[in-house]
Amino acid sequence: MMSLDALAGVLRVHPGAPRPAALGGQRPDWAARLATGRPAASLPDLLGAVFSLCSHAHRLCARAAVDAAQGRDAPLADTLRGETLREHLRRILLDWPALLTAEPSADVARALAACPLLRDDACTDNMAGWMECHLLGVEPARWLAAFERTPQQAFADWRDAGQTWLARGLRDSAALADAPVVAAPALHVHASETALRALATAMTQDAAFTRRPRIDGACAETGCWTRLADSAPARSASDRFAARLAELVRLALPGGEGHLRSGRVALAPGEGLAWAEMARGLLVHHVQLDGQGDHARVAACHVLAPTEWNFDAEGAVAAALEKLDPTAPDCAPRVALQMAAYDPCVRYEVVGIGEVAHA
Repeated sequence: MMSLDALAGVLRVHPGAPRPAALGGQRPDWAARLATGRPAASLPDLLGAVFSLCSHAHRLCARAAVDAAQGRDAPLADTLRGETLREHLRRILLDWPALLTAEPSADVARALAACPLLRDDACTDNMAGWMECHLLGVEPARWLAAFERTPQQAFADWRDAGQTWLARGLRDSAALADAPVVAAPALHVHASETALRALATAMTQDAAFTRRPRIDGACAETGCWTRLADSAPARSASDRFAARLAELVRLALPGGEGHLRSGRVALAPGEGLAWAEMARGLLVHHVQLDGQGDHARVAACHVLAPTEWNFDAEGAVAAALEKLDPTAPDCAPRVALQMAAYDPCVRYEVVGIGEVAHA
């Protein structure tokens, strides 16, 4: 029986090692292996189960890609906003407290218990009030307006003066999280149908492309800071945390439904591509079908997820890890901050700094 790591993949992080050894490990290409020969109608549920951590976005993309391949003009599901909001909340409320603070906080527990969007009814009516009380300490629309004028300065000013558990935690980690990181080019391939068609060609012609993707021969990165509607400069882990928090606020406020983009392209009869800006970055699905209508089956399926861009062995995260001193006392928290800023959708383990740490 295969282990969970063998099934899901695991990233091996070795700070201070030269690339590509600084960041290794790839996820198995389960989409290509499992989808071929399956009924096209079953593809959304299959990929939602395979990629369970981001299942909603995978279902949406798979359904849209199949619709494009079959020439259907069905509307894209209008649920990306809510699911992305929930994913941002899970990361901020479940992952960030352990990353940013040494002691468990009763404030975090109260925030979790009170969050309208994480309750069973998924109510969004009082998200602005909840964010002001439990995250920001100021009115969210005012916080966002300041951030949109001067993102880095406004975030630093709020963090340095704020009294919420989140502001305090980000302030405590600032000395490490503010360290500059050389970013890879922002992934904006979805800005152009021509670029999307070229991406589809690369995915079909190179079996290894979805494991080590390139744009114009170079690595790229994708996340909340590379949206088509609002790209923010990101030069550090703090900038990427700020971008996630700003997107949470933006999506939760009225008008946020237009922020995230998604789309599809009918490439040829029986061939379609779909994409969506989801919590971790840009997700792309490509399918080729045999047959038509209810009898169509998957001839080929390719999935290109944000983790493959961001955690490439030659990419920005690997470059940052390469520069770390594995003997320094602050190496482990620096690694943890860097990994959380880019947010892989698989487990990682750290080696070479005296002990093994887990995501």
